[in-house]
Amino acid sequence: MPRLLVQTKAHQHKYEIRIGRGLMARAGAAVRQAVGGAAQRTVLISNKTVFARYGPAVMSSLEASGFDAWPWLIGDGEKHKSTRTVEKTLSFLSERRLERNDCVVALGGGIVGDVAGFAAATYMRGIPLVQIPTTLLAQIDSSVGGKTGVNLPTGKNLVGAFHQPSAVIIDIETLSTLPQRELVGGWCESVKQGAVANRRLFTQTINFLRGLTAGGPLITSQLEALIGAHCAFKASIVAGDEREDRNRNDRRSRRILNFGHTVAHALETVTQYRRFRHGEAVGYGMLVAAELSKHLGLLPSSELELIREGVALCGPLPPANDLDLREIANAIGRDKKNVGGHLQWVLLEAIGHPRILDGKAISVPLLQQSLNKVLRTR
Repeated sequence: MPRLLVQTKAHQHKYEIRIGRGLMARAGAAVRQAVGGAAQRTVLISNKTVFARYGPAVMSSLEASGFDAWPWLIGDGEKHKSTRTVEKTLSFLSERRLERNDCVVALGGGIVGDVAGFAAATYMRGIPLVQIPTTLLAQIDSSVGGKTGVNLPTGKNLVGAFHQPSAVIIDIETLSTLPQRELVGGWCESVKQGAVANRRLFTQTINFLRGLTAGGPLITSQLEALIGAHCAFKASIVAGDEREDRNRNDRRSRRILNFGHTVAHALETVTQYRRFRHGEAVGYGMLVAAELSKHLGLLPSSELELIREGVALCGPLPPANDLDLREIANAIGRDKKNVGGHLQWVLLEAIGHPRILDGKAISVPLLQQSLNKVLRTR
């Protein structure tokens, strides 16, 4: 079983990521090891679909490890990633009399992980959290690194906190039951991560996707290794820049992980989170960012083609050719990544060479041109 250790330098927080198969039935022992013997109670936060498939096994495992465990199910979809959902969740934790030594377990995708993480970060000013991500996107990205947050009507993830988990338990067999669109979104996120990481991770990701499109199996030791490589890269970035220092513009800044997200968050906002899975929106966002990079003379055409191939290998994206480009541009201007009133873009000079650029360098006509090329012609 691959195991990775995440250790943040600034706040001296350590936790383990376990990756393997059949981990659901053994989750309780891993949670107990992570949070210690003083924890007596735990709330397992999930949604109806995920809990029906994996909840009983995890609950039994938690109880066998000495926990008094209760399930708390939230709604499925971005509209439930809200302050109202968090408020209800916090009330449930209080009703079950959880104390500072007790813990929250998140079983599900990124929405469950974000809501559970934010609740754990704020209940009694912070209690332990264990992430059990069941989607590809959550396994390689959102479960690792401690970012938690919920949406406001004006934008995505505008309310949140940094709260590192005590452990991350990744059972790759959960991916065999995912709907196709969830896999597409996860693969888009993996292409994004490879693009800003290094050519080795990008190539490893693309080669695995090529094998899948040729009819190869999904649940393999190669998939375990790929997820492990993505988690290792994410952990290395988090270790050096846990809280996303706004004064950093180097290639190891945590902000490089926002490649593709500027446009992605705008697409989600203007469609009221009803059309795109997050990773699907990131797929479009990467293409726009790569187009901008080329037009600014940063990215060679050959590298742009690699990004296009990577996104294409992920699978079909929902149509976006009917969206109002001016509305998207306005939503981009309200993005939470603004610094000093200026948007900060993550662009590319080459695969594995991200560059953080002040939004003043990108004119409105250039942005609209790139949006038009990607959204109208794909």
